Amino acid sequence: MSVEETERAIREYLDTLQSGGDFAAFLADDILSTTMETGDQIRGREAVRDFIVPLHTQLFDATPEFGSMTVADGHATLEAVFTGKHTGEFADIPATGAVVCIPTPCPMTSPTARSAHYAPTSRSPQ
Repeated sequence: MSVEETERAIREYLDTLQSGGDFAAFLADDILSTTMETGDQIRGREAVRDFIVPLHTQLFDATPEFGSMTVADGHATLEAVFTGKHTGEFADIPATGAVVCIPTPCPMTSPTARSAHYAPTSRSPQ
């Protein structure tokens, strides 16, 4: 996959994620999502979707913000910020109403115009 194809696929994925669309359609069936601080892993398109959707809509009222992206053939690394209000229990912490702003590096592999590896960082609200 060329740099241009990779960038186009990743940007379409990010636009879909940010607009609340079916971002899971861009994920490989066997996607592996890894939380960098803990090493926790989630495997599979539906499992990753079922983690991300409540994180953005139930546990937090959140909006991803995207910064710079570095792209190579079939790979990209994105600087993102997860910004949201803590509205549901997360990591055994009841909703606090606190606004969190968490820098989130996201390395992605896109061998077939789908993200096969997504490695978000995640921290408990404080």
